[in-house]
Amino acid sequence: MQGRILVIDDEEAICEILKYNLEKEGYDVDTAYSAEEALGLNIACYSLLIVDIMMDKMSGFDLVKKIKYNPETENIPVIFCTAMAGEDDTVMGLNIGGDDYITKPFVIGAVIARVKAVLRRAMPPKVVEIPVAPRVHQQVYEPDITFKTLRINRNEKQCYIDGTPVKLTRNELDLLVFLMGQRNRILSRQEIMENVWPDKTVIGQRAIDVNIKRLRDKLLDYGKYIHTKTGYGYGFKEEV
Repeated sequence: MQGRILVIDDEEAICEILKYNLEKEGYDVDTAYSAEEALGLNIACYSLLIVDIMMDKMSGFDLVKKIKYNPETENIPVIFCTAMAGEDDTVMGLNIGGDDYITKPFVIGAVIARVKAVLRRAMPPKVVEIPVAPRVHQQVYEPDITFKTLRINRNEKQCYIDGTPVKLTRNELDLLVFLMGQRNRILSRQEIMENVWPDKTVIGQRAIDVNIKRLRDKLLDYGKYIHTKTGYGYGFKEEV
């Protein structure tokens, strides 16, 4: 995997076009359809942000200002992708921390080339290390987690429904493993944060809600088994 990218645009078609083509290049791509939704995610885990400017409530400019103001996210490269083609808009985007500026309509090949260039510039210099003999680790087999025709192969890190792979992000898969491993219990958001995102010191509860929504959508009919306890949290129940 070459890097993790977040595309933020209120046009779903633009998000899907960029996601499809960038994933073909080997990138791990997530999408957000508003600045507010993006702020609910763990921005610090991304290698690059592709941001539209003209969005409904909070603009892409205001979003990037917030991101650049946060010490944990200030160094994440940003490419603005927008229909605003004026010179003043371009200058403003670059002045507030943008690394590149792409105008719509765009040629997807040019977008991919710019993404590669920005990520290449952002990569730290390689450190030459003296090779050492690899340590041999004993492989631990983890049994599958199953419910009806829903199956998680924890060794492959893959979810299946009726034998068909379901494409989940790492966070979504870890979240499903935790919920199914504690099935028929309602788990607090705090428990979920501590077990699914243990290495993150700060993560908004909105990120959990967003991942739950996406997980339900991707699990199709099995999404209804993820229950919500208002004001408390979520759980995977074997009965609807």
